Amino acid sequence: MSRLDKFLWSIRVYKTRSEAADACKSGKVKVNGIEAKSSREVKPSDTVSVRKNIVTYQFRVITPVDKRQPARLVEEYVQNITPQSELDKLNVPKESLHMSRDKGTGRPTKKDRREMDDLMDTLWWEEND
Repeated sequence: MSRLDKFLWSIRVYKTRSEAADACKSGKVKVNGIEAKSSREVKPSDTVSVRKNIVTYQFRVITPVDKRQPARLVEEYVQNITPQSELDKLNVPKESLHMSRDKGTGRPTKKDRREMDDLMDTLWWEEND
């Protein structure tokens, strides 16, 4: 058996083990439909769901592993069962928000810039919730 954070790192879902632990801590990782801590043990036939950006990836554990694996060997340890509808989200073009300013008004002021940043932050958080 293997710890969840080590397992996610070893099958290359996350670049570092601390990234995997942070994802578990923030509720982005579920095992068999239940939010899981990074110390949870992973067993064969467990289903692991990982939310990264707008896509929720799903994996079925074949064999737990705790050492980093080469990308070509990952399929021996985990089966990717992510639904096609989730993978299609990667190909959807981002809604483009075109901010325009009247010609000849010059560069945005500091206040204008803050307003644009606040708008972008609002749109980002609404998309990720």
